[in-house]
Amino acid sequence: MTELRLEGVSKAYGDTVALEGVDLTVRDGEFFTLVGPSGCGKTTTLRTVAGFEEPTDGAVRFDSREMTGVPPEQRDVGVVFQSYALFPHMSVAENVGYGLQFREPPDGVTVDERVANLLELVDLEGMGERSPEQLSGGQRQRVALARALAPAPDLLLLDEPMSALDAQLRESLRRQVKRIQSTLEITTVYVTHDQAEALAISDRLAVMNDGGVEQVGRPQEVYREPATRFVAEFVGDNNVFEGEVCGGDGEYSRVDVDGETFTLPTVPEGTDRVTVCVRPGALSRSAERNRLTVRVETSEFLGETVRVNGRWNGTDIVLQRPTVPERDELTVGFAPEDAHVVARQ
Repeated sequence: MTELRLEGVSKAYGDTVALEGVDLTVRDGEFFTLVGPSGCGKTTTLRTVAGFEEPTDGAVRFDSREMTGVPPEQRDVGVVFQSYALFPHMSVAENVGYGLQFREPPDGVTVDERVANLLELVDLEGMGERSPEQLSGGQRQRVALARALAPAPDLLLLDEPMSALDAQLRESLRRQVKRIQSTLEITTVYVTHDQAEALAISDRLAVMNDGGVEQVGRPQEVYREPATRFVAEFVGDNNVFEGEVCGGDGEYSRVDVDGETFTLPTVPEGTDRVTVCVRPGALSRSAERNRLTVRVETSEFLGETVRVNGRWNGTDIVLQRPTVPERDELTVGFAPEDAHVVARQ
């Protein structure tokens, strides 16, 4: 297994800065995800790790090895692209075994044995003689995964591998990818713009924005304790307020938000300005504190719950309700413990 480290990695294309001072460590055998909006730098980061791009500044290391100047074919990485990139004139088995033309199979097995083992691992046993055009999108992506794994690379890199698939297939395939990664214990970096996918599949994840890293942590940490307003708004639904600290009693802080005083968890001494984050499920009609009356604008039936979009004092509010509201206004509140507070400069 291999530890991956990015140390102050920057990448510029002329006057355009794609990455700026990225520091990341991906641990041995970890499933690590880069998540963020389009243009945030996550694919550039992956391409820099793979060797398709060279950093303008900084270093990429595999364990203690400096990889600057090492071409992609010598980096011992397997890459799975969004587009599958299968060879249409080759069979499934020939596609999977392609990389073994240049490298001996691991563990002393033959090429045919390695290909058969990988097809079984990705649940495509018996399909080796088919052509790629005879497969579904999900099956083609599994062939691409098996091909990347065939030479037993040190690192597995996956660039939005499921974005072209429908939602149900994506969910099934991501579980399979995670199972395979856990079985092989291969260090993996996964790129996606889908926050739900990143939360579901990752050991840890990095939220990227505008060429930099906003937060790194376990999915639960990033979701429950966003480090910045951007992370709070990008990762799942959130209600975000800007406020000024106006007092406290040691147990709670009082924060002025648009003329209303909220009771919130104690903020560090000396903090004057804060961002307050409250998840939709924490807003309840039965809560006794931090009450606000929301003007209902739209409702979306999602099966198990109803997503209610509204406004309060000019701020967008999202509520999670069991049924469609029958009134134009809802008064809800939240417990101080259900809020997350981030200090602002």
